[in-house]
Amino acid sequence: MTRYAEVIGDPISHSKSPIIHKFWLDALGIEGDYRRTHVLGDDLAGYFARARDDADWRGCNVTIPHKLAVMDLVGDPGGVRSTIGAMNTVIRGEDGALIGTNTDAGGFFSPIAGLELEGRHAVVVGAGGGARAVLFALSRVGIGRVTVLNRNVLKAAALLSSFGVKGDALPIGAPLPAADLLVNASPLGMGGQPPLDLDLDPLPEHAVVYDIVYAPLETPLLAQARDRELDTVDGLEMLVGQAALAFELFFGAEPPRDRDEELRALLTA
Repeated sequence: MTRYAEVIGDPISHSKSPIIHKFWLDALGIEGDYRRTHVLGDDLAGYFARARDDADWRGCNVTIPHKLAVMDLVGDPGGVRSTIGAMNTVIRGEDGALIGTNTDAGGFFSPIAGLELEGRHAVVVGAGGGARAVLFALSRVGIGRVTVLNRNVLKAAALLSSFGVKGDALPIGAPLPAADLLVNASPLGMGGQPPLDLDLDPLPEHAVVYDIVYAPLETPLLAQARDRELDTVDGLEMLVGQAALAFELFFGAEPPRDRDEELRALLTA
């Protein structure tokens, strides 16, 4: 039998995670596999029950829409529920117990670690699991103010309060403030989803636009930002960053990040 990990979600066919993890497994000569598994919300508890009984299962990445529901089904020794409030990775502990954690926050922050964000203004679109990871990371680097855009303004306001971040909550479509960083942490712009329609004119020339959506890689938001000659970060940056942290948890080895260019070419082929 071969040890394996996988990514679960609904939908899941768009996921590029198997390409990433299999690339690293091959590069390091590790015998293992990484799969893509469609799991509906009604079967989430059953999925983890089966995983507990499968000794070859090393863990899974969790994507839309299960990042909140999974917290009720696995252990939380690191206090993820009380900090980030969303889980995107579950691993099998040494005693066989299933443990949830979050690699999204680290994956999100990695490509913008060189930015001076302390005291600055950020705009975050969305109020789900991805937005929670983004706000957690921003709160840890001393962001000055965050404007959250979301269909449900009350949910966005509650999210700000839960992280102790100063800012405001506005409906999607409200005029953007002159922020230093704009992050789309929603599914808007993803294949099969409505586009994210924002007027970027209020953003200053030094602003960075970051879209965590990676399918398609060139979202309308990023295309619009590049037309304005703003610096951009695409969803592959976060995807590979969080995957690297998860890979080490699953397979006990650091991925070869010196081959990121080769991996990116594979992902965009």
